[in-house]
Amino acid sequence: MTHAPKPATAVTARVNKEAASRYAMDDRQDFTDADVGFVAPLPDKLYAADGRVIFDASRFDYIGDDVAAPDTVNPSLWRQSQLIRRGGLYKVADGIHQVRGNDIANLTVVEGDSGLVVIDCMAGVEAAAQAMAMIREHVSDKPVAAVIYTHTHIDHYGGVKGVVSAEDVASGRVPIIAPGTVASFDKHAIGENVIAGNAMSRRAAYAFGSLLDLSDTGCVTCGIGLVTPPGVTVSYLSPTDPVTETGTKRDLAGLEFEFLYAPDTEAPEEMHIWIPQLKALTCAENANHTLHNIQTLRGARTRDARNFARYLDETLQRWGDDAEVHYGPHTWPVWGNGEVTAFLESQRDTYKFIHDQALRLANKGYTPLEAAEVLQLPEELGRKWFNRGYHGTFHHDVRAVFTKELGMWDGDPVSLHPHPPVETARRLVALVGADRILAEGRRAIDEGDYRWAAQILHALVFAEPENAEARALQADAYEQMGYQAEGPQWRGIFLTAAKELRDGVQAATFTTASPDSILAMPIGILFDFAAVHLIGDRAAHADLRIDFRFTDAPSAADENWTMWVRRGVLNARRGASPDAPLTVSGSKAALVGALLEPASAARLARAGKITLDGDATLLDTLGGLLDDFNPDFPVVTP
Repeated sequence: MTHAPKPATAVTARVNKEAASRYAMDDRQDFTDADVGFVAPLPDKLYAADGRVIFDASRFDYIGDDVAAPDTVNPSLWRQSQLIRRGGLYKVADGIHQVRGNDIANLTVVEGDSGLVVIDCMAGVEAAAQAMAMIREHVSDKPVAAVIYTHTHIDHYGGVKGVVSAEDVASGRVPIIAPGTVASFDKHAIGENVIAGNAMSRRAAYAFGSLLDLSDTGCVTCGIGLVTPPGVTVSYLSPTDPVTETGTKRDLAGLEFEFLYAPDTEAPEEMHIWIPQLKALTCAENANHTLHNIQTLRGARTRDARNFARYLDETLQRWGDDAEVHYGPHTWPVWGNGEVTAFLESQRDTYKFIHDQALRLANKGYTPLEAAEVLQLPEELGRKWFNRGYHGTFHHDVRAVFTKELGMWDGDPVSLHPHPPVETARRLVALVGADRILAEGRRAIDEGDYRWAAQILHALVFAEPENAEARALQADAYEQMGYQAEGPQWRGIFLTAAKELRDGVQAATFTTASPDSILAMPIGILFDFAAVHLIGDRAAHADLRIDFRFTDAPSAADENWTMWVRRGVLNARRGASPDAPLTVSGSKAALVGALLEPASAARLARAGKITLDGDATLLDTLGGLLDDFNPDFPVVTP
């Protein structure tokens, strides 16, 4: 049985109305800007190769411009969603066009004399191909001269094979320019998104609302874009032209592109781009129509808020006097030199404030949660719509600065070695009693104290996960917290928690570990991916060694690898072992199967895809030591 969402309570309706009174809701400049340069609407639907509809923008029609924010949505988030639902092909400036609204990210095309330069490629091949078809129909049919990845996140490279073919890149005809060395970009793009991809995908399903209905009681956009269409094809092609220094220039299709290298900001590898002939600037995702994450809720490495500010200031120094348009890989551009510089200065100061004030309070002895509860942005920063928390939030960004600079411990000895959640919950319930916790939960909900209700009921749900009344009450509390949240990721997390408590674990709709991503892994990272599947206690007394010979490796240095398991650890290094009892040879694609699913080795050998020289039973032994990852693990119950 699926339970329908409940309406907003009177408390939530009041909280959201009061939130609307704090902002300049009559400021409509963003609505004007978001419509500038409109050329053509999106096609009605986005289709997969097999004909399935994987995205239909009309499903967001309920977020109409003339529709007031419902009681179930924070009015600031509703306003942002009204802006984001605009989609189509737009002219940003002479020579620059964007397709927005058919994916969580934008695709930007710069037209030069001899070709097109594509900046970022969306998350999926289907959306990117649809965007390029619109460019071909309405702008130019010139060939793609280059592709630029601004940074290492999947929604900026995942659609690359909808833009350019692997053959054109391999031949050198179309370079792929990206920040950092090729090895570093590959490591962070593939490693961050895939090695911990099962956990990240599960958390992302919560944060981005992909398990919720598209409605005013469910998902109302992701804050920086609509949604990542479920079922998209995620592709990957490694960069071929790395940018590792600020001031690097490239002549692409007759235009000069200058790069500012900005590592350890919104992504481990990131860069800003200046096109002087067009007076056009992008700071990638270091400047957005939203506050960004210092720590993502989907899970990724903690970022450096000070670096956001540092590189935005360097960008202003280099090009601030000349920039006439700033466009980004999400949302809409900013036009006019005064507006661009004010935007970048305000974003710079917001990140600097978060960094400096978090550490000020840390130095006074505050814990992360205490600091996040008392700090707030100065009004001049906080009232700017582009500094509101539609992706990151001020609250969890403050806490992330502590994590980045001081580590995981919050400084309170009680949190250093606590009992695990279930044991803590059982002890608390034994002490207080289930009936008293239920009564307190009901009281808190009746009085609109939803944070406390969720917190106290959490103990009972973890101690007695089959307690239907506790689950239902906690779901009610989470639901109202979601309705009040300005940040769409907080909303998604709270509402998905409510749904899971009521209806059970929902099947995942998206995974970062796509076949293309796994096959694109550098060989060293491929063995790292295998290593996180090793069951340590089961492998504690194992002692096995297998050589892998990659017959299609791009260089002789990568052709032979030796892998061994001892003391519960899987290691690998380049080079053949002189005494390996088994050597497995074949293409990378075939060896991926043999390594990650050793049970398939015999079938691959029979098909002639791999050869097995030595004791083939070692692969069976290896298979018995590897774990499977369920993408649908529970989150709100033990």
